[in-house]
Amino acid sequence: MGRQIKGLLYFFITDSIKALTIFWGILTGTIIISTIIAFAIVDVADTKMIFAIPAVLYIFCAIYGFKVAANLIPFSIRMGATRKNIFISLGIFFLGLAIFKAILGSTIQTAFTYLNRAFGIDTYAFLHPAQLLSDTWLTRVAIDTSMMFCILSVLFLLGFIYYRYGLFAGGTIPAIMFIVLLLGISKGWILDYLVHLSNTLTLGYFFGVFAIGVLIYMISWFMTRNVTVAK
Repeated sequence: MGRQIKGLLYFFITDSIKALTIFWGILTGTIIISTIIAFAIVDVADTKMIFAIPAVLYIFCAIYGFKVAANLIPFSIRMGATRKNIFISLGIFFLGLAIFKAILGSTIQTAFTYLNRAFGIDTYAFLHPAQLLSDTWLTRVAIDTSMMFCILSVLFLLGFIYYRYGLFAGGTIPAIMFIVLLLGISKGWILDYLVHLSNTLTLGYFFGVFAIGVLIYMISWFMTRNVTVAK
């Protein structure tokens, strides 16, 4: 069991290296180019460039989590891995991926923030949910880890539903969620909640998000244990 989990983790990690390398290369390049542009317009009045690293990280996790069910799990089963070991390994991998991306993202933001201050670039700023609390390196890591693990778990489950039951079942849940979102916006529920959240937000909220991610991932076990290599 232990060797198989180590083998699965090695497979998951090596499979993600190419995608992560491309992602971080594009992200870092974008920040460098936008920083140069910000330096060039430093004397232009009323001009401000804002970049939100977490938004990019969350989008990547959403796409990656959705694709895992159809790409990694069937191959792992063909290689002889048990469903239980796949479930355990993938959970560990999701957590490790979230922590890794959170640490690297927070470190990049800290590094470029110091560089901007050193060169007097006040036309460039980073946007992060941690600014609603205490914007420290550790706070950003905790928030991003919680959010990304939850996103990975949710989209993994949705991807699993799509993989097992096809487009109709896989598209029904997002469609219902979208309708509820539109209804909430039109009725003002979403706005009221966001206002309330901004006034009462604590780090414990994000720990709650992480707990929700764990619960959702545990729910995916009921599908993992019966998964086959055929759709």
